[in-house]
Amino acid sequence: MFLVGLTGGISSGKSTVSSMLRELGCPIIDADVVARKVVEPHTPAYSRIVYHFGPEILLENGEIDRQKLGQLIFTSEEKRKLLNSITHPEIHKAMLKEILFYFLRGYRYVVLDVPLLFETRRLTQFLNHTVVVYCDPATQLSRLMQRDGLTQEQAEQRVAAQMPLNEKRGLANHVIENSGSREDTHRQVLRLHTKLEDSMDFLLVRVIAVAATAGLSGILLYAAKMFLS
Repeated sequence: MFLVGLTGGISSGKSTVSSMLRELGCPIIDADVVARKVVEPHTPAYSRIVYHFGPEILLENGEIDRQKLGQLIFTSEEKRKLLNSITHPEIHKAMLKEILFYFLRGYRYVVLDVPLLFETRRLTQFLNHTVVVYCDPATQLSRLMQRDGLTQEQAEQRVAAQMPLNEKRGLANHVIENSGSREDTHRQVLRLHTKLEDSMDFLLVRVIAVAATAGLSGILLYAAKMFLS
């Protein structure tokens, strides 16, 4: 099994591509879903967030008010870095557990859906492939304004707070162009899925895993079985 990083920008269509891959049977680990789980009440990250940001960020049921917390960190880079330093290690530990689960089930590859993949760069060293979902700036603004009911100025501020999509596109191995129709995006996703399924990267990972657990004699036996099967 090998790892594929999927990222994009706000309203670029990353969630759409992630859903398409899931429909094709690809295991998806969504960093946003994991992020919500690691800050649930009584978790270590929850306690640290309440300590640093105060009880006023809590809802009546004791859960963190994500919208209120988001407003706090949106206007303060220092607070944003503090929150990331609390949540990112917990998110990565939880994701690792899910990766091991899929590894043991024999999947060829797992997709890590990570919005800040290139911003943090903590996971890129473990990825065999990186995919960026791109759309042109005008389309991105239009979708964001329509989706969230924002003015153009508000939408531009949200986009400006992120790494530019053009920059992300230059860092990725694969680009899904999502400025056009859903059908066109789906065709690109199908081509990507076929390419990843045909990749032999998973064999190297398996060999390394066998070497780590069985030693040199084990890997020789494993290689012999592979070539004779």
